[in-house]
Amino acid sequence: MSELLLIRHGETEWSRDGRHTGFTDVALTDRGERQAEALRPLLAADPPAKVLVSPMKRALRTAELAGLEGAETDPDLHEWDYGGYEGVTTEEIHRTRPGWYLWDDGVVPGPPEHPGETPEQVGARADRVLARVVPLLEAGGGDVALVAHGHFLRVLTARRLGLPPAAGALFRLDTATVSRIGTEHGRPALVAWNVRPA
Repeated sequence: MSELLLIRHGETEWSRDGRHTGFTDVALTDRGERQAEALRPLLAADPPAKVLVSPMKRALRTAELAGLEGAETDPDLHEWDYGGYEGVTTEEIHRTRPGWYLWDDGVVPGPPEHPGETPEQVGARADRVLARVVPLLEAGGGDVALVAHGHFLRVLTARRLGLPPAAGALFRLDTATVSRIGTEHGRPALVAWNVRPA
């Protein structure tokens, strides 16, 4: 069976500063661009057969700089909708909600176009992506790469491993890293996690 490659986009100003970045379309920093370019040799050794990318420019640019050709955008790969916590840091949230934890406590409602999502809603999107890519993996036609966002990819990992969406909390994922989910004895298993280029 082929493997699922999970690629988190490079650094943005907001990711660097710890600001929750869902639908705000921020660009990569200069460092983020260098991080994305550094992924190229890591991915060129065994190029994926299919590449799906979030429609956000930070993910699209990461795919481009990493040399991933033929990428198709998939709106289900967008980041968690943080609702009223969009652009806000955890430290700032703790001033009014001490002990708040995204995975347990969720977000406060935002504007009508971005009301916020629960872990289960993010998990439903991840399940839709997996329903599309798992048959490709099982067919053995080559690896599938997903270029997206930290919290979303953590939820997708949990779902692929048969865990509830909130179990994504267990999988720290840094910017500009590559992770792999393969199989062992026919069951999904982590092969590599949070790998940075040499």
